[in-house]
Amino acid sequence: MLDNPRHFSNDGLRMNIIYTAHLKFRLKVRNIPSSLPKKIFKESKEHYYDSLTGHYVAVHKLESNNKIREFALTYDKKKDVIEIITIHPIKAYQKITRINSGRWQKYE
Repeated sequence: MLDNPRHFSNDGLRMNIIYTAHLKFRLKVRNIPSSLPKKIFKESKEHYYDSLTGHYVAVHKLESNNKIREFALTYDKKKDVIEIITIHPIKAYQKITRINSGRWQKYE
């Protein structure tokens, strides 16, 4: 189930950002502000293609719950729609392992 479209403009392209029901559930369970996924997608300088899942991943470091954390945001791109699937904190070693193994391939 998809709902809650959000708009994102990057390099003159207008895209709808859609939060999946799973993402909304994870935001609630993990006590993450609902504005964070859009912020991560928009500000992240690290985007990867996950060869295991077939999804894209944006990684960004920011403050949440009074701590500086790095977050992984999993999403799909479908024409002019970005469908954000989930979000979770990620440890440096997890990111490094996924990049070094070739699972995450640099995108953009």
